[in-house]
Amino acid sequence: MGSLLMTLAQTASPGFGLMGGALGMGLAVIGAGLGIGRIGGQAVEGIARQPEATPKIFQNMIIAAALIEGIAFFALIMCYVLTH
Repeated sequence: MGSLLMTLAQTASPGFGLMGGALGMGLAVIGAGLGIGRIGGQAVEGIARQPEATPKIFQNMIIAAALIEGIAFFALIMCYVLTH
């Protein structure tokens, strides 16, 4: 299966590879934005419900946001590397 995909990638127009990379980059950024937005919204809601849990919620929110940013950055780099 892998060799078939490599053959198709080599015979296809280079424009398709760049377009695929750009699409992958866009999806990575959109996914990261949606994930961090959801984390922030849920954290604010949790803090509003239990203000005494603010430090714990904030700590977990920062860790989750950092993990999402790391995955998004990795996806952007992989899309860039695979298209060039």
